[in-house]
Amino acid sequence: MTANGSPTVRRRRLGAELRQLRRAAGMTSVQVAKHLLVSQPKISLIETGRRPINPRDVRDLCRLYGVTDVGVVDSLMRMARESARQGWWVACGDVPYGVYIGLETEATAIHSYEPLVVPGLLQTRAYAAAIIAATVPCPPTDQAAVRLDVRLRRQHRAHHPARPLRLWTVLDESVLHRTIGNREVMREQLEHLNALGAQPHITVQVLPHGAGAHPGLTGQFSTLTFPGTDAGVVYLERFTGDLYVEKHSDQRMYHIMYDHLQAQALSPSETRHFINDVIKMYGDAPDTGEHREQAADHAENWANRAIGRCVAEAS
Repeated sequence: MTANGSPTVRRRRLGAELRQLRRAAGMTSVQVAKHLLVSQPKISLIETGRRPINPRDVRDLCRLYGVTDVGVVDSLMRMARESARQGWWVACGDVPYGVYIGLETEATAIHSYEPLVVPGLLQTRAYAAAIIAATVPCPPTDQAAVRLDVRLRRQHRAHHPARPLRLWTVLDESVLHRTIGNREVMREQLEHLNALGAQPHITVQVLPHGAGAHPGLTGQFSTLTFPGTDAGVVYLERFTGDLYVEKHSDQRMYHIMYDHLQAQALSPSETRHFINDVIKMYGDAPDTGEHREQAADHAENWANRAIGRCVAEAS
């Protein structure tokens, strides 16, 4: 895992290509470093995408590896130039999860499990503002405004007309019952969630409390997939430093965990009905202990139906 140091997708892809060319040439990173009069760690950092490399150095490495195809060399040099470009969010100042935004921008698909709140890409303005105000202790007004603007701009990627992002999210039932902002904010957010879930590139599932113990009890995580490569990333959001899982065997475990979460959750159709009923509770019932008791009874009924469905499918 790396903390707040995950490279951009282009840099990671370039490093992977250079590593493959080195291995094809039968050279070790130590030999390459000795030939170029640099340290071996520098070569390793370049190949893992944690250190930028300029086009001239890419050309020199290609020459060392015996690459004669001009098209291949030009393509790699172009990747080096593009990897040095800054994303739109850099101009916004100190954005705490700028590395993740870079990965999110390049991803073709994101699968996420959220135990506490609606994912940022699916949040309404009011819900997002309430989250930011609550999770950042006493943020300056201008800082909170910048974070809100960044979060809403990120959502443009999810609905890109030419290449919409494939989003699949599993929400713990707690997300629906945790009042963020106020009841009106929650009602708007849940209506928005159902509207987004009806789109072909977005899938929403709710994991009811009645499902019992499940792999998501370990916390939030997201898996990101990128075009033209099988080198994905698992993202773990933390308050003081995000974590990125890049080891293939570890990523595989998270994919297996997600498969189990999808299987235990309500189907997308059942989820829409479930959310609609919770919306009615926010709109009709006062915020009292009686409301919470009704919500618990309703959740139990849904859980029993979901468990019955799983039993029927297994038999």
